[in-house]
Amino acid sequence: MELNETPPIYRLELPFEPVKKKPVERFKYSFIDLFAGIGGFRIALQSLGGECVFTSEWDQSAQKTYEANFEDIPFGDITKQEVKSYIPQDFDVLCAGFPCQAFSIAGQQKGFNDIRGTLYFEIEKIIDESRPKVVFLENVKNLQSHDNGKTFSTIINSLENKLGYKTYFKVLNTMEYTNIPQNRERIFIVAFDPKQVLNFKEFEFPDKLKLTNTINEFLEKGQQDLKYYYQKDHIYYEKLREEVKNKNTLYQWRRVYVRENKSNVCPTLTANMGTGGHNVPILLDEWGIRKLTPRECFNFQGFPKDFVLPNLSNSNLYKQAGNSVTVPIIQRIMKNISAIL
Repeated sequence: MELNETPPIYRLELPFEPVKKKPVERFKYSFIDLFAGIGGFRIALQSLGGECVFTSEWDQSAQKTYEANFEDIPFGDITKQEVKSYIPQDFDVLCAGFPCQAFSIAGQQKGFNDIRGTLYFEIEKIIDESRPKVVFLENVKNLQSHDNGKTFSTIINSLENKLGYKTYFKVLNTMEYTNIPQNRERIFIVAFDPKQVLNFKEFEFPDKLKLTNTINEFLEKGQQDLKYYYQKDHIYYEKLREEVKNKNTLYQWRRVYVRENKSNVCPTLTANMGTGGHNVPILLDEWGIRKLTPRECFNFQGFPKDFVLPNLSNSNLYKQAGNSVTVPIIQRIMKNISAIL
């Protein structure tokens, strides 16, 4: 099958027809959005003049949130050749916040022994086939140290020695590189094709910023729905009442005890918060002790106020926020990439 030939059988089997976007002139660059989640990369790159020409996300709940905000339904499983066949022949930037659970401290750290870890090699195939100017990846900090550094070395060797890209990488914390008080360390990898980006050596990661916002700027005003509050008949209510005293900080329930975040920032948002997990962020307001709402979690990830949260279960919305990137940190890195493209 030729590269530009439409795969007729597969197209008929798709449960949807991708939305046709109206042509818009003067885009600065084009990009594809892999493992897109709810579109954090897309918001950041579009805000800087980028055009999204392909997106892929297999989780159906995330697809619904993505569609609600971009009027565009992502393609599904990127491991399938039929899905890859819809990737345009030419684009400038490949973005991917590829699945991090396999490398996360919070998980079992199986890495490439986990199917989610091997998904990096799907990215490698697309890079090899399409040769974008820039590859922009995000993952958990622990990727760098997993398996005594062997996992990270495999990825960097793939980019540099196999694919011929020049790489930069750095661990950035949301509360140090944006004005959002969330303690969230992530590793970012930026790789340039030196044959297409001759001035790649000019790239630098952004400088640190002074944090001036407090958690109160990101909390919803007034009393929230009663379902977010711990009631007196809750098994841990008395323990929480004894420990949760400060209205200007956030706490975490750590299985059997309460931990106060004394730096007065939001602890790292995770995919299991709000579902009984041990990383549930909680706070004290005038009406009681409660969990963060889904909207507040999206606020702490830097999503715009008008970002649509569709009619999904709270557990799905918490998971989506915890799995997402922090939008402003992606914007700052992409601004530096865009400057040399």
